[in-house]
Amino acid sequence: MRVLLASYAEKTHFIGMVSLAWALRAAGHEVRVASQPELTGFLARAGLSAVAVGRDHLLKKHFEVVTQWGEGEAPGLFDVGEAWDDDLSWDELRWGARDTAAWWWRMVNDPMLDDLVSFCRAWKPDLVVWEATTFAGAIAAQACGAPHVRFLWSLDLFAAMRVQYLERMGEQPEADRDDPVRAWLENRAARYGVEFSEDLVRGQATLDYLPDSLTLSAPTGARRLPLRYVPYNGRAVVPDWLRTPPERPRIALSVGSSTTEWFGGHTFSLGEVLRGLGELDAEIVATLPPEEEAGLGPLPDNVRLVGYAPLHVLAPTCAAMITHSGPGTLCSGLSHGVPQLLVPGPRLDAPLLSRLVERQGAGLVVLPEDAGAVSLRDTARRLVEDPRHAAAAGLLREEMAAMPSPAETARVLADLVREGSLGPT
Repeated sequence: MRVLLASYAEKTHFIGMVSLAWALRAAGHEVRVASQPELTGFLARAGLSAVAVGRDHLLKKHFEVVTQWGEGEAPGLFDVGEAWDDDLSWDELRWGARDTAAWWWRMVNDPMLDDLVSFCRAWKPDLVVWEATTFAGAIAAQACGAPHVRFLWSLDLFAAMRVQYLERMGEQPEADRDDPVRAWLENRAARYGVEFSEDLVRGQATLDYLPDSLTLSAPTGARRLPLRYVPYNGRAVVPDWLRTPPERPRIALSVGSSTTEWFGGHTFSLGEVLRGLGELDAEIVATLPPEEEAGLGPLPDNVRLVGYAPLHVLAPTCAAMITHSGPGTLCSGLSHGVPQLLVPGPRLDAPLLSRLVERQGAGLVVLPEDAGAVSLRDTARRLVEDPRHAAAAGLLREEMAAMPSPAETARVLADLVREGSLGPT
């Protein structure tokens, strides 16, 4: 079977797909990963066969400009995790859909669409797996007659929004039923003889690595295929200091690359926070890019700065982790039963995902505006000293371990393709 994985050039969205790509390849399938040129180096270093399609998107540059402008009159879907609720008016919902279709999804998909369709028609994949916002993958799959599945990188907020949007749209007068997402996808799909269907939005099935305890209660209209999360953090060599168990409880601080790449920096002073954490009877490990280490000032002896440490090796040695609630970082810790101190970023899924983890007892949330040396130190102490948090994180670890492995999922996908069980929904 030929399998194409498609993702626009955003490493944090694709990284969770690596283990499935390996599993498909190990099962004997021919696997290619199509993305924009910016991501192909990362794909090759992950041991995958990369295909560069189209040109790089300009979303990050656009986001930098929007951030400089400050908050707009309405949040749009960039803030979906907090903003999409029953209190929004139809005009606000429509504004958000227009904003997202025009300034996110169109911007990242249009530059790769033509080339991706051409590659699919030439290579003729038997299955296309596309990152949840790489709708170009769905169009390309249907343009070449291949079944396709969507791969989530976090909560299925977009499908849940789609269900709610269509319901609210149906309540409006006929002349006011504007559907910007459909209009955009319908226009692009028609170029290749593809008719619009909701499969272009939600896939013919959806791969989801979040356990049931951390999924949305809202309907998504998607056929869900659970998949165990297997951490992958890039190529790495295990450092000497990680080869022996720590003498004191180890607390890792990992706030993710997106914090600086997308949001311009951290919401708290790293130096002050690290000095506060250093007052604990613990070993503090902070994974920071070298350029962020220079301005930290003097730090306590029990604080270790590492430019990079593979989380799948670091996490099992930790009593707790302090993270930004990015789903990859979060799941890397929870897959080893590590409780989390969560300082969620201000947008998208992070605030909601943080609350779900806290509700399970596997973490504690400190809002960005409250995050300081004292609050993070005291919360980290509670997280380590109260055994209930480690026990709850252990239950989530067991739940995640019981999900189908990438190897099992590769077999399921092959069976669905062979049986013709994937198709219009």
